Amino acid sequence: MNRQLIHSRDIVDAAVEQIDAGIFRVCWETADPGYSVRIYHGTSPDTIDKNTPVAESDHGCVDVRGLDPGERHYFEVVCGESRMVTSERRLKLDGSVNFRDIGGYASKDGRRVRWGRVYRADGLGGLSDKDLALLRHIGIGRVIDFRTASEVKNAPDRLPDGETAYIHLPVIHGKYGFSEAVKRFKKGDTDWLTDNFMVDGYINNLESFAPVWEAVVREVIAADRGPLVFHCTGGKDRTGTCAALLLLAVGVAEETVIDDHQLSNIYIARLLPDLYRLMSDQGIDPERVFPYLTAPRDCIEAVIDHISNKYGSAREYFLMKTTLGEPQLLQLEDALLA
Repeated sequence: MNRQLIHSRDIVDAAVEQIDAGIFRVCWETADPGYSVRIYHGTSPDTIDKNTPVAESDHGCVDVRGLDPGERHYFEVVCGESRMVTSERRLKLDGSVNFRDIGGYASKDGRRVRWGRVYRADGLGGLSDKDLALLRHIGIGRVIDFRTASEVKNAPDRLPDGETAYIHLPVIHGKYGFSEAVKRFKKGDTDWLTDNFMVDGYINNLESFAPVWEAVVREVIAADRGPLVFHCTGGKDRTGTCAALLLLAVGVAEETVIDDHQLSNIYIARLLPDLYRLMSDQGIDPERVFPYLTAPRDCIEAVIDHISNKYGSAREYFLMKTTLGEPQLLQLEDALLA
């Protein structure tokens, strides 16, 4: 049902950021500013204590202190009859810089993507024991790995013992997989990295790997199996394609999907100096391979344009390119939206 923001107390948006160990800043926006809101807290979306607020303020932001930094935290922001659940988007892990929740985004029908159900990430081979404890805490039941066999061999995922199903759905991004691309970089072979290489890789993800994206949809629909995470090496291209398809299919606005894709550039930024030095040490011009190390905006825009021009919408893409039907796409909405 479409929900129009016609009341001054309606919550338009809310966000969370951990600003120090155990201190979380919750910020919100109401249709008209200045209304007092109540903040409720829980360590899962389903266990938020809705009886006792942890904070109340009319300032637009409030700090909630004394929370365990080793747990995942969710907050419900309440203003009058309006309420919205929010959480920190990126999980701060020792061994992954781009592990994040796709929850919270608004759909065109007024619902929002559920928090704590589906995550996207970069490689999980370097997860620490503390990271694994957090994955157990948030209940990750399935890991979907889009990396090729050689990528997996070079850096196998580290997962909670015996508690997480591993699903390997390899996707080759572009002419060469990541491992082969790195080998070519080291040999000084970058001629293949043309201006169109990255865009062509994204379009190829759509056209050549529809069965992979269908398999992901079917895993998301199986919500009773618990939260899942899908990932590749950088968490930006193959993972970005998958996230875009899921979000577009349930009605998230195109500009929001682009913004979600571009978050990768923020989260991987601290890795770039080391990557640049590594490239320079190997005799590779870092500027030459810059697009391969980042998440170019024109790539996700090209994906959206390609879907629109060839299929009409992401829903039609799934109907035309996979065995999914309307019943499964409605199940996807039910699984992802609240």
